[in-house]
Amino acid sequence: MSELEFRRVSVTYGHGRTAHVAVESADLVVRPGTTHGLVGESGSGKSTMARIAVGLTPVSGGSILLDGVDITNRAREARLARRRVQMVFQDPFSALDPRMPIGASIAEGLLATGRYYNRIDRESRVHALLDRVHIDPARAGESPSAFSGGQRQRITIARALAAEPAVLIADEITSALDVSVQGVVLNLLRELQQELDLTMLFISHNLAVVRYVSDEVSVMRAGRIVEHGETSAVLAHPADPYTRELLRSVPVMGEPLELEDA
Repeated sequence: MSELEFRRVSVTYGHGRTAHVAVESADLVVRPGTTHGLVGESGSGKSTMARIAVGLTPVSGGSILLDGVDITNRAREARLARRRVQMVFQDPFSALDPRMPIGASIAEGLLATGRYYNRIDRESRVHALLDRVHIDPARAGESPSAFSGGQRQRITIARALAAEPAVLIADEITSALDVSVQGVVLNLLRELQQELDLTMLFISHNLAVVRYVSDEVSVMRAGRIVEHGETSAVLAHPADPYTRELLRSVPVMGEPLELEDA
């Protein structure tokens, strides 16, 4: 199990008068083997946190540590460590190459591990990953267009797992899905996190969903972390006015959230 730590990280886009601060001096620790929820409204900076963790956006200041290794620089050790952080993106329709069979997409992740160069071993592992996310392995040769939105999102999870991550980042992965399909994906994430001892950063604007999957939660507003703690404690007794505003936007928070497979 691994620990992911954001230490005083900042991200600024542009320069001078046109500069925009997306993240400002944010501290966040995702503890080993836990799921940490990061919530906030659109534009709060939460997706930027995901992108800097996997190297898609550079940091302007601060550092990101994976088991004590700073993964924000270009040193070989940092690049190798960063591969152990994988991300599942919000839109399953654009996350997969429409021209590539789903099995080939997953196989790319396997090759990134430096293993599975044997074609037979690679195909066997692809089939095992599809089966683990409840997709028929016999469909590995089909294109993404043959699958529903929920199925595609499960395929993108399989592709992320192919790289054998220690940390999985899920960025708004249920926001484009129907409620019943959301339950399938969320239950799958919980299963995988427990079975694989994954450390997970789960990003969402939906506090009800975060409540269901997260051990701890951080609340982000205008690029800053304004509150954090155990999920049950923060949602039962929010200290920051902004957290209370987010809670009021959820129709029912008094009863435990139940999500069933569909």
